[in-house]
Amino acid sequence: MSALRVLFIGGTGTISSASSVLALERGIRLTLLHRGQSESKRAIDGAEHLTGDATDPSSIASAIGDREFDVVVNFRSFLPTQVAADIELFRGRTGQYVYISSASAYQKPVGRLPITESTPLRNPYWQYSRDKIASEDALVSAYRSSGFPMTIVRPSHTYDHTSIPILGGWTAIDRMRRGAPVIVHGDGTSLWHLTHTKDFAKAFVGLLGNPRAIGEAFHITGDEVLTWNQITTILADALGVEASLVHIASDAIAAELPEHGPGLVGDKAHSVVFDNSKVKAVVPEYLATIPYWQGARETIDWYLDDPSRVSVDTQLDAAFDELIERYS
Repeated sequence: MSALRVLFIGGTGTISSASSVLALERGIRLTLLHRGQSESKRAIDGAEHLTGDATDPSSIASAIGDREFDVVVNFRSFLPTQVAADIELFRGRTGQYVYISSASAYQKPVGRLPITESTPLRNPYWQYSRDKIASEDALVSAYRSSGFPMTIVRPSHTYDHTSIPILGGWTAIDRMRRGAPVIVHGDGTSLWHLTHTKDFAKAFVGLLGNPRAIGEAFHITGDEVLTWNQITTILADALGVEASLVHIASDAIAAELPEHGPGLVGDKAHSVVFDNSKVKAVVPEYLATIPYWQGARETIDWYLDDPSRVSVDTQLDAAFDELIERYS
């Protein structure tokens, strides 16, 4: 059997890098389209590299020319206009088109738990999620009308060694190191999934070229469920410090820090528990094995290993102080 010819549009980011590495390990002939390895956060050895702007349909078309692929995956598509262009470009030129959507597209507030792939898609709080929903709608319509061989994947909060999931990123970590209080939204007890990118890759690569995935949507998360209090405390433990948590309502945080508002009120403020039965039925070998305490240590060690990776947002730090003084 000849190796799968797979094109990743993107392929060097937080979600996609581990999938690129695993695809190569499994013998897939992988082509990555991105703006150039000098701009890539992670070098992927063994793949073919094409230069193009993953967010520009004309640039994608120019980069691939008249080539065909068994599977095309777009990690960098955010608007329904991009999806419409991909449908036209890859119709008849791929056996499977995989669209990376988002689990934030599921209804907010969540009607019932656990969340399955049949949970309605509706997010009135976050334009990013609404654009993902509209993109999914375009793909479903193309599948129903002409058999366009689409698969939809909805990651939730997928992280790697560079990712800090709590509000403020390294600025919050720096506050922990200094003994300053750290803001946790709500009362800190809402439920959340954090999925290591290497775990995500196990399920994701298993969907590539899989005929049972055509026409279907899947979310891929780990099975570990944590509260935001636990997530913050786990990061503090990885630092070797004790965190002082201050709880502030999500709406109040969103009002004072509007750039963080949509992702907070439209996603992280809500409890989520995902049922992964569907992807496990199609990829039976999938099992998430990296607990967050392990991932947190990996992240903290990576930052502390090189001071150039550490950056504190002084304006955000001051805004945290103001919020704590006002609401605590």
